[in-house]
Amino acid sequence: MSTYEGLLDRVVKIVGVSDDHEVMARCVTEVQRQCGQQVSPALSQPYYLDVPHPKANKGEVISALSALLAIPSAQIATIGDMPNDVLMFKRIAVSITMGNASPDVQQAATFVTPSNTEDGFAKAMEQFVLRAQTV
Repeated sequence: MSTYEGLLDRVVKIVGVSDDHEVMARCVTEVQRQCGQQVSPALSQPYYLDVPHPKANKGEVISALSALLAIPSAQIATIGDMPNDVLMFKRIAVSITMGNASPDVQQAATFVTPSNTEDGFAKAMEQFVLRAQTV
């Protein structure tokens, strides 16, 4: 096959790989500029650029699970530390990010917990999930 014509509507994610971390960071910006809010490009690692289908992201998953399980978004808490978690944070009332997350990810979250090397996940569960159940 010499072109991708007729295939792009069936793609779930495009992944770019390079050892040049600066180029990869610029690619995120350029893909966002070219595609706007249609896609959510992110570096899952400094050398992996992930460009998922607009409906293949954590935000869509949270919305689908909320509807499927009949759990209002106000009763859902999410936790993450990567740029691909931000779309999920936007869909629910309580979002928690780890202290090791980038400043942009931290700004998108409702709460910031200690880093993943400081038991941030466990502390977030204790403070924001388990404590909320006993109140």
